[in-house]
Amino acid sequence: MDVLKAEIEKRKRFLEEKRLVGPSKKYFKRGDLLKKQEEEYWQKYSSQKEEDEIIENERKKAEEESLKSKESEGILPRKEVVRRLRERQEPILLFGEAELEAFQRLRRLEILEPEVDRGFRNDFQEAMEKVDQAYLDEILKTQGKADDGKSVNDVKVEDEKTSIEEIKEEASKNLGKGSDSDDAKVILKFLRFLLQLWGQKLNARSEAEKTSMKGKMASATYTQTQNYIRPLFRRLKKENCPEDILEHLVLIVNYLLDRNYVKANDAYLQMAIGNAPWPIGVTMVGIHARTGREKIFSRNIAHVLNDETQRKFIQALKRLMTQCQRFFPTDPSRSVEYNA
Repeated sequence: MDVLKAEIEKRKRFLEEKRLVGPSKKYFKRGDLLKKQEEEYWQKYSSQKEEDEIIENERKKAEEESLKSKESEGILPRKEVVRRLRERQEPILLFGEAELEAFQRLRRLEILEPEVDRGFRNDFQEAMEKVDQAYLDEILKTQGKADDGKSVNDVKVEDEKTSIEEIKEEASKNLGKGSDSDDAKVILKFLRFLLQLWGQKLNARSEAEKTSMKGKMASATYTQTQNYIRPLFRRLKKENCPEDILEHLVLIVNYLLDRNYVKANDAYLQMAIGNAPWPIGVTMVGIHARTGREKIFSRNIAHVLNDETQRKFIQALKRLMTQCQRFFPTDPSRSVEYNA
């Protein structure tokens, strides 16, 4: 009984302290009690909450300052980070992740998995792409500068003073008729004519298009193609082009003039990678002849693997074939990657 009385007195004093009961008030609402308890709670922990808010604000300010200080160190804008993460089908922001951490995650992904949706690749192909990209970067650095210091946005174009009708007429008479000299002249004139059309199209753009990054890359690609295909032009002019390559070029030019770009592409692949069992052209492994050696001829080997010079002008030839399809369109069934 004494314990019960002591407990009742304790509760009574507690309620009087809370001012819920007194001489004039012998009962109270439970809501009033909860309200009083909530006030006590906030009085007790409000100072700690303010400290937590201050700490959180300081942390955010520190992150913003670190982002601003590291912008000059190569940190990408947020929009670019989001775009690259979406290209890789990665979440743009993980739970509890800051924007700087998302950028660092993107960098780790690009280092560990540099290629996205490009399939399996080999070292030779990677090396070729690095050479081409380095050359393009070099062209971009020197682009837009003339000897007199003035800005020049036009590409260099040589006027061939011919037309597609004249080339077709000359090809119908001489191309593929047995004379290598006539074949080389027609092929040289046609490829130079395509290069001229491409350059004129680039020069016809507006100044805004020429000075944009996309326009500069297009001009650099044209200049690179000019330099890459120059050795082929030299061989055709001197009439010392290898017979196997000349034979493929005759087929390609015939199909291009006929606007049959599918067959022209097949002939190009035949010249570039060949269809021999051993594409490099190995015919003797030891002292004995290989089985089926008679099936391997020089016209079936991969000329793109012969040397770097041939690889470059074969690549430039493909670019001119693509431009030819754009200048002289035809039916979708005879086009390669129509409307791609």
